[in-house]
Amino acid sequence: MTTSPAQESRRHPVTTAMTAQRAENLQVRVADAITAFAGSMLFVYLHAVAFTLWMLFAERSPWPTLTLVVSLEAIFLSTFVLIGQNRQSAFQQAKADHDFVESELELKTNTELTRQIHRLTTELHRRVIPEGDHGTTPSLPG
Repeated sequence: MTTSPAQESRRHPVTTAMTAQRAENLQVRVADAITAFAGSMLFVYLHAVAFTLWMLFAERSPWPTLTLVVSLEAIFLSTFVLIGQNRQSAFQQAKADHDFVESELELKTNTELTRQIHRLTTELHRRVIPEGDHGTTPSLPG
């Protein structure tokens, strides 16, 4: 899946980094491909057809062998599900860490802006209203 530069700029930085990291690792790409296929309706249809054909034509008593094959397949597929969940968990943690840092930076910036506004307001107040003139209304120039 390719993205345009405009789409890439709208993506979260963690998503971009994780996508690049996953693209570089052959094992991860293979696991992603298997997981994507195993999570599709094509997988379900192929299995329904294959198991039906097996039960009808391949063996006289298909249940013991079919049970073994389905159990082994379930073991491997559950492993791929766990791999996917671990990667999703790592992604969520990395995104949360990034968002926390950004949030803290934003808070620091907002705090500094608030302090500067307070200093400017205090200075403006000091210049417009002289020290001994707190009880009177200043006259406007002009």
